[in-house]
Amino acid sequence: MRHFRRIFVIVCDSMGIGGAPDAADFGDDGADTLGHIDASVSPFHIPNLEKMGLGNLKPMRQVAPVGTPTAYYCGLREASRSKDTMTGHWEMMGLLTTKPLVTFTDTGFPPELIRELEERCGKKVIGNKAASGTAIIDELGEQEINEGKMIVYTSADSVLQICGNEETFDLQNLYRCCEIARELTMRDEWKVGRVIARPYVGKKKGEFRRTSNRHDYALKPSGRTALNALKDAGYDVISIGKINDIFVGEGITEAHHSDSSVHGMEQTIEEAKKDGWEGLCFVNLVDFDALWGHRRDPEGYAREIERFDEKLGILLDALREDDLVMITADHGTDPTWKGTDHTREKVPLLIYSASLKESGALPDQASFGAVGATCAENFGIAMPEGTIGESLLGLLR
Repeated sequence: MRHFRRIFVIVCDSMGIGGAPDAADFGDDGADTLGHIDASVSPFHIPNLEKMGLGNLKPMRQVAPVGTPTAYYCGLREASRSKDTMTGHWEMMGLLTTKPLVTFTDTGFPPELIRELEERCGKKVIGNKAASGTAIIDELGEQEINEGKMIVYTSADSVLQICGNEETFDLQNLYRCCEIARELTMRDEWKVGRVIARPYVGKKKGEFRRTSNRHDYALKPSGRTALNALKDAGYDVISIGKINDIFVGEGITEAHHSDSSVHGMEQTIEEAKKDGWEGLCFVNLVDFDALWGHRRDPEGYAREIERFDEKLGILLDALREDDLVMITADHGTDPTWKGTDHTREKVPLLIYSASLKESGALPDQASFGAVGATCAENFGIAMPEGTIGESLLGLLR
């Protein structure tokens, strides 16, 4: 069986491919992030992903199937009863989530939670509703600045978000308030998956802009993952983007914050060029989801995929013979779909190494856990007890 010295797992956050068998259970029957972008935005040119076989996974108008793809490819179905970033990443590394996290989309947060948050933070809360992050800053940013208040909002996800102007709120104070919110929302009745600090700059509506100083305060993983197993065995586990936040540092040996998805790919390319490490580089590219999917902007999403494709070409050239790259996603966020929520979809998995002599279709997998299981088997490590996922390593030639 082939052994790879380094594995790069790259998550294109929300780049689903439709076709989830249980999509109707989530109100998403017909959602198809990649397919609808391809159908609605022209031109759409992603030559590196096309060569790898992305167009072989599903019929598309502008991304053609190729006779001899450079990669193996298959679809992954999500086993967890969720369509969240956090649970999607956890499942990749072996954890099954059977109980969806609490959401407050329709009602806002309970008065008791808001009252305690205000008392401990020393600021009155405004907002307290489900909203787009950019829209609520435009709506309430001037009031927050002028009156010294605090914007709290949620979304269709299990999340509590706090906005703060970096000049008037102070970034460290915003982080302090989010830490308080995280403590409060550990109670079962208020337990959200993530508390997110959403700093912004600007002085008036129309000028406000969110900054890259976002910080996620996630629940700790519900059990040990492939990351813990790799770290405990002495391998490097390098995180890029918000991976470290999603896993709350569990199983991570080195963490790098990214200012954008393009920056995240540049960091990944730099890691590929470095000597002296062996193990996993786990990358999340959030802009697909945060900037374009939730804002229902298929044009912006298409251009983000094109920027990724360009950087992907550079990364592939930088890889060594004994490197493996896996490209996947954690859920869908179809920018042509109703609402602003994530969408329940299958996700792609593309697997490439210069040392592989064969390529082509692999069987679709019943969980995202195939990713972590493949990493673990490659390094000769047993997955932690109770985890899910079947390794694909033995199918690679």
